[in-house]
Amino acid sequence: MRYTSPLLHRTGAVEAAGPDAGVSAHYGNPVKEQRALAAGTAVTDLSHRAVVTVTGPDRLSWLSTLSSQQVADLKPGDSSELLLLDISGRIEHAPAISDDGETAWLITEPSHGPALVQWLESMKFMLRVEITDRTDQYAVLGSTAPLPEDLPAAAPARWSDPWPAVAPGGESYAAIPDAEHPGQEWNWHLTILERERYDAALVDLEAQGWTLAGVQAAEALRLAAWRPRLATEVDAKAIPHELDLIRTAVHLTKGCYKGQETVARVHNLGHPPRRLVFLHLDGSEHTLPEPGSDVLAPKEGTDPEALLKERPVGVVTSVARHHEAGPIALALVKRKVDPQAQLVVRDAESGLYAAAQELIVRPDAGQSVGRPQGDFLRGRPPTGNFVE
Repeated sequence: MRYTSPLLHRTGAVEAAGPDAGVSAHYGNPVKEQRALAAGTAVTDLSHRAVVTVTGPDRLSWLSTLSSQQVADLKPGDSSELLLLDISGRIEHAPAISDDGETAWLITEPSHGPALVQWLESMKFMLRVEITDRTDQYAVLGSTAPLPEDLPAAAPARWSDPWPAVAPGGESYAAIPDAEHPGQEWNWHLTILERERYDAALVDLEAQGWTLAGVQAAEALRLAAWRPRLATEVDAKAIPHELDLIRTAVHLTKGCYKGQETVARVHNLGHPPRRLVFLHLDGSEHTLPEPGSDVLAPKEGTDPEALLKERPVGVVTSVARHHEAGPIALALVKRKVDPQAQLVVRDAESGLYAAAQELIVRPDAGQSVGRPQGDFLRGRPPTGNFVE
């Protein structure tokens, strides 16, 4: 059943498309909304997000054994994120997690909620855990500043994005020092509210001076912080290394979990086949390319006619118009694309856009212990396609 937020009835509300369909892209003034959100005085309706709870005494140790992250010792009020991978190390789920001492609260993309519940149910075995899809009862608000502690209808757990801090057991794949990472200005909070009292909570916030900002505003700030998202940057082939998720969502020395062999092999012996890049797009156009547009790395002097037939080296995953930086995007490109190359984005409808790349994942990321020789690598490993 298609979801429609009650806030879409607000004056000026324009519905978002793609993974955020059902909530507002903006409420009539995208730039003003984005500035308010960046200043910490606005909230974003994320009521389409899925909320899943895990209860029972084994919940945190169980989630640790299943996932890439160590959350067995997660303290009440702490936040983390974890990845659930397939046997080849490709990302299937990437929920945010916070625990209130009795319940682990998982927040994920709208399209992933039922599948996440089904996946977790299939892995229960004899452990003392109970999984419940709570999306019908709870909704999510996003903000760059913590919401008031006494907010009516708030659930007992809130989530603060750990990005871009390197979590214990993690490692940065970025091309710049952490102190210079643009994500240092990214402070993102998710507050879970009782759905039946969602409107009342927003009225209370507005009475305190908070305003509404659409998801366009949140997406622009996310892209500027180089923050990957499950619904946009993760495709059927994505592994954590390509997105710099080793820093926040992977513990490199924890116990065994599904997909661990690929995580360890790429990190220690090889390189991820693709890398996430940040793109500054040509701002002279009045349009933006669509996610899914081709990324090209043409030779200097290639004429526009030839660009229409150029083989792509990557794909645009997210696009936004930032209130300061202008048109920006995230894209996944082949690892060996020249970091200095001037790129071009080719949209099937709106044409060509010049794009200056800024490294997020460095091309030499991985291979942290060198490449062993001899008998160790003579057998064909099941995840060998990731080791270059």
